[in-house]
Amino acid sequence: MSVSQQVDGLIEMVERGEFLEAFPRFYATDAEMQENDNPPRVGIDALIANERMMLAAFPKMTARALSRFVDGDQAVIRWTFEFVAPNGATIRLDELTLQTWRDDRIVHEKFYYDPVQMRPVVG
Repeated sequence: MSVSQQVDGLIEMVERGEFLEAFPRFYATDAEMQENDNPPRVGIDALIANERMMLAAFPKMTARALSRFVDGDQAVIRWTFEFVAPNGATIRLDELTLQTWRDDRIVHEKFYYDPVQMRPVVG
């Protein structure tokens, strides 16, 4: 399957809220994920653990891909996310994700966003 088709499949799952289910399908076991210039999380178990932590902190999360670009084994997706905390506080995040794919799996993913967006808006 082409990287373009894989990216489309990933987008579909994430937009449906299938965050955890996307990991075994689209990420390599040794995948790295990095937020801006923070140290990367390494290995699919660490990626899944972080996602579970996010889902526990924000029981309602929605995602929408606004655009995507693919060039060889590189992809960029522009995402908008909305995270709602149990107290109703909302975070809206606009980010770019740069992915490197190998053998139909993401091996490196880096998220670029302005951290100021992480301040909650009172619900």
